[in-house]
Amino acid sequence: MANEIENLAVRVGAVMLHEKITLSTAESCTGGGIAAAITAIPGSSAYFKGGIVSYTNEIKHRLLGVRLDTLDNYGVVSKQTVIEMARGAMNTLQTDAAIATSGVAGPTGGTKETPVGVIWIAVAYKNEIVTFKQEGDSGRGENVRRAIENGLIILLKLLENEKKCI
Repeated sequence: MANEIENLAVRVGAVMLHEKITLSTAESCTGGGIAAAITAIPGSSAYFKGGIVSYTNEIKHRLLGVRLDTLDNYGVVSKQTVIEMARGAMNTLQTDAAIATSGVAGPTGGTKETPVGVIWIAVAYKNEIVTFKQEGDSGRGENVRRAIENGLIILLKLLENEKKCI
């Protein structure tokens, strides 16, 4: 399982280096796991500028620019919030691309509207943003691992689609 994340991170790095694209992360429930996967690859400093682990609404708002009305109206675990997190990471860290995550990893914290296992992922590249709602509770560790993997997969697909358009 961890090997799949490592393989994805290697593939992401190869594309980033080849296309001269920079990357940042804005992570809540993944706690820096995406940044850790990226930086585990030798040479990642050439394309990875940094990440913000924004575990609280205060940090999402203050460092990433997530609007308070977005948090109030849609909640911290929402498509709207991760979109603003991704844009905020790109803006704050001055990168071409960003991956953002926010969710309920578990085992507690879920509600009827947002049960444990729901994790929103946003991947931004230039002016395009792709979002994904991960659902299903497989336990905290597995929920986080799947979110890391899904974020990397979405980034790769977005970059590969961009390359096909050139």
